[in-house]
This record gives sequence, C-alpha cells and structure tokens, in this order.
Amino acid sequence: MSDKFHGTPCWYELATSKGKLAAAGKFYSEIFGWQIADSGMPGFTYHLAKFDGDMVAGLMEIPEDVAGMPPNWMIYFSVADADQFVADAKAAGASVHREPADIPQTGRFAILSDPQGAAFGILQPDLSNMSEAEIAKAEAGEAAFNQRKSGHGHWHELMSSDPDAGFAFYSGLLGWTKGEAMDMGDMGTYQLFRHKGTDIGGMMGLGEALVPNWLPYFGVDGSVATKIDEIKNAGGAIHHGPIEVPGPAWIAVAQDPHGAWFAVTGPEK
Repeated sequence: MSDKFHGTPCWYELATSKGKLAAAGKFYSEIFGWQIADSGMPGFTYHLAKFDGDMVAGLMEIPEDVAGMPPNWMIYFSVADADQFVADAKAAGASVHREPADIPQTGRFAILSDPQGAAFGILQPDLSNMSEAEIAKAEAGEAAFNQRKSGHGHWHELMSSDPDAGFAFYSGLLGWTKGEAMDMGDMGTYQLFRHKGTDIGGMMGLGEALVPNWLPYFGVDGSVATKIDEIKNAGGAIHHGPIEVPGPAWIAVAQDPHGAWFAVTGPEK
C-alpha cells in the first residue's frame, strides 16, 4: 500500500434526487464548464465530470437504501489502506455507512461519518491502474483537487458541533496540521488546516448549519458576482456572498436547483 496520497482530497461526488441526474449535470456544466458523460459502470448509473483534461467529480442519484437523504455533495479523501483507516476511524468514534468495497480499476472506498456526524468518503487508489505520468500529475496536485485551476475542488470546509474534536479526529487519521486560526466574533474560531504544508480547508462551529457537514468549494475564474448571477439564472440559490476572505479571494455559498449545497471561490468580486 502506498501512503503517497494519504490525506489528500481526491474526489467530489454529488448525490441528487431521483430523476434529476440529467438536470443536475446540465446545471453544473453551465456553471463550471464541466463535460459530463456516463461512466459505463455495469448495473449502476454514474456520471463523470471532466474539466481541462482532469476527472473532477462524480454524479449519481441518491441510492434507494438512503432515499430519505437530501441531495448533497460528498468529499473523498485518499488513504493508504481503506480497511485499516475504517478500523482506526471506528476506534476513534466514527460511524461507517458503507464498509470498504472495491471499485474496479479505481480503488477501494468507504463512506463514514466523523464522531460529530459529518459524512465523508475515503478512497484507497488503485495505483496499478495509473500510469507513471498520471501518478506524477496527481503528486503535483493536478487532479480533482487543484487550487491552481478553475472547475476543480479548491477548499474544504467542516461545520461541526465540536470543531476542536473534529480537528483531533482528522489530524490523527489523515495527518493534517493546524494553519492560521481566525477569530470570527460570535461565530467563534475559523481554524485552517494543512496537508503537506498547504492550507486545504477550514473548520468552524455549526453557524447556520443544521447538522455537521462538509462543504466543497469549487474554483472559478474572474468575478464571483458574475458566477452568482449564473447560478441564479440556472435555477440555483445563493445564501452568502460575494464575501471577501483572506488570500485574497472572494466566495459565495449556494444550493443547486435540487438542494445540494456547494460553494465557489475566485480571485475577483
């Protein structure tokens, strides 16, 4: 097993309402310029989003066994050994929703919730199905998570009922370290976290969130205000933004037309 990518955000997966997969794909294609096509996975409809030569996200309908779950985006983190990670996560208080299972030519995955209840996925990548060039590209941060390209994952935000415990959980399992901590007044502290010396996200209290959750931020070129207009015109809703954040950068928090929350970040208001 390789620990080459352990702790790296590696995939973004939309689970949308039954019958809305095509419409969801159209929405995100309009907003991010993704090219979306069926994966060809036998017996399961799973669409793949591609941007600038990179596979950046997966889209599917909410599975029947969790039909009551609202539409959502899930973030996956790469691990060296899926089975060992799940065992360690259970011992640390996590819940397991999907035990480790193989995805042919992709790797071994599992779906969990941290001790506070925020859901996330893990993937042990199958390096035997990756060429040396693909591995080198992933090592350089040129994959689904790429802070240098629009249309890719840029940031990962955990809203938690106990962000200090949340950091202890993820740092212990994924090797993350603390970055800068920012005082947000009545909203408490916004704690940046790092992987291999790079800030990749932040953790905070629940704020207006009803339950603990992870929120993915996707990068956009140019004006975030223009992207807000595009989201609204395509049937989405804006809850916050444009807001300036350290970086400098601008962000907006949104929901797609079917209710899944996501955020965008860009260099201009």
